Amino acid sequence: MQGCNMKKADKLTSRAREKRIIHIIMRNLKKIILAAMLCLATGARAADADSLRVLWVGNSLTYFNDLPAIVQDIAATQGVKLSMTSVLKGGEQLSGHWNNPRLKKLLKEQRWDYIVLQEQSQLPGLSTEVAAREVYPFAHKIDSMAHVYSPDAHTIYYMTFAHKYGNVDETDYNLDDTYDLMQMRLATSYLEMAQQNGSWCAPVGWAWQEVRRQHPEYQLHLPDCLHPALAGSYLAANVIFTTIHQRRYQTEETRGLPAEQAEVLQQVAQQTVMQNLGTLNIRK
Repeated sequence: MQGCNMKKADKLTSRAREKRIIHIIMRNLKKIILAAMLCLATGARAADADSLRVLWVGNSLTYFNDLPAIVQDIAATQGVKLSMTSVLKGGEQLSGHWNNPRLKKLLKEQRWDYIVLQEQSQLPGLSTEVAAREVYPFAHKIDSMAHVYSPDAHTIYYMTFAHKYGNVDETDYNLDDTYDLMQMRLATSYLEMAQQNGSWCAPVGWAWQEVRRQHPEYQLHLPDCLHPALAGSYLAANVIFTTIHQRRYQTEETRGLPAEQAEVLQQVAQQTVMQNLGTLNIRK
C-alpha cells in the first residue's frame, strides 16, 4: 500500500514537473513572439522613416493601372524611396473626399511629404462658375488641413487629361465640347488651384496634349475615351515623379511598354514639367 502511494506521489511530482516545464516553454515562446513582432514593427518604421510619404486623393484616373505604384517604381530606379497611401474611390469628387472620415484621420495622425489631389474628370473642365463653387473650396479645405498637421508638405494638383473627344456627357456648357477646349479648361482650373493655395501643379494634361500632337498613333485613352490606357498612366507617372524630383532622369522602368515609346513618354513628361516650373508654381 505504501509503495502504491509512493507511485502516486511520483506521478503527481512528474505531472507537476511537466506542467512547470510547459509553462516555462510557453512563457519564453510568448517573449520570443513579442520580440519578433517588435523587430518587425521597428523595421517597418525604420523603412517608412527612410521614405518620402505620399498621400493620393482621387478616383479611377489614379487607380487605373495603379498610378501610385508606377510612380513608386520609377522613383526607386533613381534611388528615391516613396511610401504610398491612397484614398481613392471611383467617380469621387474632392467634396466627397472632404467628408470622408478616413481622409481626415490620415491627415491628422500621419505626417506627409506630398499630397496628390485629383478631382473628378469633368468638374474642373466646366465653367469657371461651377469650378469656383464645386471644386475650389474643397481643394482649399483639404490643402489647408494637410498643412495644419504637415506644415512642410507639398500639395500637388494632378492636372488631369481631357476626354478623348471632349466631355463624354452632353451639357449646356460648350467650352468642353472638344479635346482641346476641355483640356484648356482643365489646365486653367488646376493651375488656379495651385496658385490660390501656394501649391504645385503636375501638368499631366499638358503632357498628354503634346504626346497626341507628336505621336497621334499612341493610345493614351482606353476605348471608353475617358480612362487612361497603360501608356497614359505611364506618362502621368513620369509627370508626377518629375514634379517631385525636379530634375531630368533616365529609367529602365517601362511597365512593359516598347522601349522607344517609353523613352518618348519619359522625355515629354520631363520637358513639360522642367520648362514650366514657374507657371506650375513649383518651387523647392
